[in-house]
Amino acid sequence: MTTCLTRAPRATAVPEVPRAAAPAAEVRTRVVVPLRFPDGYSTTADVVTFHGLVDGKEHLLLGLGDWRGRLAALPDGGTPPLVRPHSECLTGDVFGSERCDCGPQLREAVERIADEGGFLLYLRQEGRGIGLYAKLDAYALQDAGLDTYEANLALGRGEDERDYRAAAQMLRAVGAERIRLLSNNPDKAAQLEAYGVAVDERVPTGVHLSEANHRYLAVKRDHTSHTLDLGDLGELTA
Repeated sequence: MTTCLTRAPRATAVPEVPRAAAPAAEVRTRVVVPLRFPDGYSTTADVVTFHGLVDGKEHLLLGLGDWRGRLAALPDGGTPPLVRPHSECLTGDVFGSERCDCGPQLREAVERIADEGGFLLYLRQEGRGIGLYAKLDAYALQDAGLDTYEANLALGRGEDERDYRAAAQMLRAVGAERIRLLSNNPDKAAQLEAYGVAVDERVPTGVHLSEANHRYLAVKRDHTSHTLDLGDLGELTA
């Protein structure tokens, strides 16, 4: 007989965000890049780099669809651009790992933003900010029974070390001081608001659920209040 253990949800409060204003960043380079995904979807992005980002990392902003029209309409109260801050995930974005939902979220975000006009921010903060090797170390701990947040803590790192000051700098540098945020994560909205970007609306992404990632997604739902409807697979069982 198999015994299933259901874990009680942990606290879901979003950590308080320090409200330290970031200095202004400047556009460094803008170049047009045609994009094509493995499923055949294609579009064109205006890829932007920056001077003066507070963390010194090489983050990218991709302008998709009629982003110029969205920005031009802002002073008259127009609908803000749709924006997704997407944290780099080599395993998911490039190799199609099913341990997370990052690759499908990236693919979804590009098409939705291209349809509506806005920006994808590709942020170089792998593994919720702990780096690629540490993320894979955390995977090994998850295989031994820890969840995604417990594994980071066991490595002596924070549950989530991402900081969105650079993301706010990038948006302000292109004139996007009001946005609609494409994200299931309330912490992204809280941080961007704290750093001077008004979030008019938080738009959830789709739920990209698989047998390999359901526990990971359920922990995000229960521990950090991600907007995720997982159905029966969302229960934490062992």
